[in-house]
Amino acid sequence: MELMANGVRYHIEVTGDEKRPVLVLLHGFTGSTATWHPVIEYWQDFRVVAIDLIGHGKTDSPRDAKRYAMERQLEDLESIFRELKLSQFSLLGYSMGGRTALAYAYEYPDRVNKLILESASPGLMLEADRLQRQEVDARSAQEILRFGIEPFVAKWENIPLFDSQTSLPKSVQQQIRQERLAQSAQGLANSLLGMGTGSQRSYWDCLQDLNVPVLLLTGELDSKFCAIAQRMQQLLPNAEHRIISAGHAIHVEKPAEFATMVMERLNQNY
Repeated sequence: MELMANGVRYHIEVTGDEKRPVLVLLHGFTGSTATWHPVIEYWQDFRVVAIDLIGHGKTDSPRDAKRYAMERQLEDLESIFRELKLSQFSLLGYSMGGRTALAYAYEYPDRVNKLILESASPGLMLEADRLQRQEVDARSAQEILRFGIEPFVAKWENIPLFDSQTSLPKSVQQQIRQERLAQSAQGLANSLLGMGTGSQRSYWDCLQDLNVPVLLLTGELDSKFCAIAQRMQQLLPNAEHRIISAGHAIHVEKPAEFATMVMERLNQNY
């Protein structure tokens, strides 16, 4: 399905009956709706709405990096949800998609009834850290535009965050690589510039006001995001933090365990 949101054409995959409760999925950087295909089969009791975020997958990649700002992405999502007539839903985001999901849940609190964040953060708390991250992301964006997708993907898949993925079956590693290689150079570069961790506002000071039930999922091999989730749990009024034996991309490394944990949370009544 293709939908226009504020002049940008978005690719959306919808599965399940309209009468079922809705689960919206937001992928991570270099990802797409394809990242969720191995786990969607576990959620057949739900109407699942997976979205290619701006600059990713089959969604448009505008040339203006400012169009990728987190605030603009949230406005686009709200437009999509109105078009799909989604009044309330559960929202699951991974990494970059988790930052986006958290920001959306704060800005549109009446929409989200359950929030699930996989290996996600509220951004960077200190201005100095945000500026430093902006510089790093700007250099990466220049490399992508100058040399193309392949060298960047080769570098990206070898960062320590994804070390645990080297033990995955070769077929799974190849699927992940193909998903990354299918991206647009313009889209990835502008995503880093517009809605990278250093470019978005920090939501750390908003956590105490987020009353929606939150499930924080992290992989035990991903010590950085385990620590972030522990700090988030202390600040959120209604949050649970669960750790799975995996790295950063839990849904890729342990799909059945991840999907089951998500389903358990979705079926809980509050």
